Amino acid sequence: MAEVKLLVDAIQSSKFITQTKSRELIGKIKGFVSEHQGKTLQRQVFIDNRVKTMNESVFYNVDEVYTAINENKKIRFKYYKWDINKKLVARRNGEWFVLSPWGLTWVDENYYMIAYDDWDGKVKSYRVDKMMRISITDEKRTGQKEFKEYDMANISKATFGMYGGPKKKVKIQFENSMCGVFLDRFGKDITFRPVDENHSEFYVDVNVSQHFFGWLFGMGPKVKLVGPEEVVDQLKEYVAEYTKSMK
Repeated sequence: MAEVKLLVDAIQSSKFITQTKSRELIGKIKGFVSEHQGKTLQRQVFIDNRVKTMNESVFYNVDEVYTAINENKKIRFKYYKWDINKKLVARRNGEWFVLSPWGLTWVDENYYMIAYDDWDGKVKSYRVDKMMRISITDEKRTGQKEFKEYDMANISKATFGMYGGPKKKVKIQFENSMCGVFLDRFGKDITFRPVDENHSEFYVDVNVSQHFFGWLFGMGPKVKLVGPEEVVDQLKEYVAEYTKSMK
């Protein structure tokens, strides 16, 4: 029973599995235990309220990518991003992406496809839940040499954890082009309020720590922490200490 609960926890906490698919999988797992034991699993289903992907086709995308890799073929798909209205919009004005898939990796609770792009001769990573209308082409894959030289560890270096500090409700302002970063991190329940034509702001609960400040720095001048004042002061102190250590 402990092993079954472990599987349920893994499914429920996996960010790339939608709520609907989580319920389906857990329902199937319940078939392996008694009715009484199944009720204890059902209670676990509602424990976690994490941000989960909204793309129900992620399972089939993963399967298609693996099939293309096994058949040594390129894939074609539309790639999406979040806009300020919390809607997924196609990148490159809806043009098709045609790439050579070489691997899949799971980083920061998201599935990524590692693929070679002939257009600019680079190996890149793509969020599987942002890929839609995926299909396998008749073209053979390219970029084998470049993929062998690609450091898979690079994709995990941008991850962070908001832990190790007190929970505070912070206010963040950002350039509208950055909205997808926050929707991916905190989910669609956050509310954006327009500041001007090109900027918005929102409130979110975070554990204030160096990890949180480091994450903010990583997004550059397009993002700004504006409240509360005590957390802004902590950020300034963190910047001062960091600058001092660099001298």
